[in-house]
Amino acid sequence: MVSTALMDKGRQSYRARMLLSFFAIYVLWGTTFLAIRIAVEELPPLFAAGARFFIAGVALYGFMRAKGEARPTLIQWRSLAIMALLMFVAEYGPLFWAEKYVPSGVVSVLAATLPIITLILEMLILRQQRMRPMLALAVLIGFSGVAVLLMPGGTQHIALIPCLAILAGATTWSLGAVLTRSMELPTSRPTTAGAAMMVGGAMLLALSACFGEMHPFPHVSTRAVLAMLYLIIFGSLLAFTAFVWLLGQMPATRVSSHAYVNPIVAVALGYFAAGEIITWRIIAGSLLVLVSVFLILRRD
Repeated sequence: MVSTALMDKGRQSYRARMLLSFFAIYVLWGTTFLAIRIAVEELPPLFAAGARFFIAGVALYGFMRAKGEARPTLIQWRSLAIMALLMFVAEYGPLFWAEKYVPSGVVSVLAATLPIITLILEMLILRQQRMRPMLALAVLIGFSGVAVLLMPGGTQHIALIPCLAILAGATTWSLGAVLTRSMELPTSRPTTAGAAMMVGGAMLLALSACFGEMHPFPHVSTRAVLAMLYLIIFGSLLAFTAFVWLLGQMPATRVSSHAYVNPIVAVALGYFAAGEIITWRIIAGSLLVLVSVFLILRRD
């Protein structure tokens, strides 16, 4: 009886952790787009991105080292630097900058093209995929959605260059994700994530200093500070830790379903909490992108 009770308690604890983890990657990650917008209203974008990832990276890496995880080797640090450059500097630097000009909901939809771009890079670099008719249709639908979002006209004009910067950043992130599969990295995923965030954050802060973003030092309100704390704690530490844990529990395709839930959360939050305008063009483009991502992620 005692053994059965312990097993039931263990199953309940596992289910609770599973639900909380999916809540983190579905909802918390979806809310970060609005938090970024609030932060960059007052903070320079490179500094905001750098502070977010450097502080979160130091905390996560330091925690894993305190638990006894091994320090990365020199070759692993080199791989981590490449990973940080592609997946944090070249991705989040443009994204934080673009949020000064593009509604957070639209940014989230453009960022959801990551699975589409990753699929294309897998074909070109790793040659692990073949362009079957259904995949070709999914890619076509996805980029049609992007075209609908960016086409001129309508009651709301969406800035083209910031949107292209987001797509360029998504491409470098996908390239980093593809290349890291052949790189030598620490066996501990949280250690890898913490070290990469730490290095990427340091690079972003160095770029911020080179561009003179903090001269003069901007006035920072409590609202912006709270947005940064939210990004560090909920967006980078809790949600990413949940993401890493889920990857160890189930297929990556199921975990990646956050890619078509995050935009829904971000668009709704931007509309209700920040008064962002939702047009039929935004709805149509978003639906096309989400259908494309769904078709790609369910292919396995």
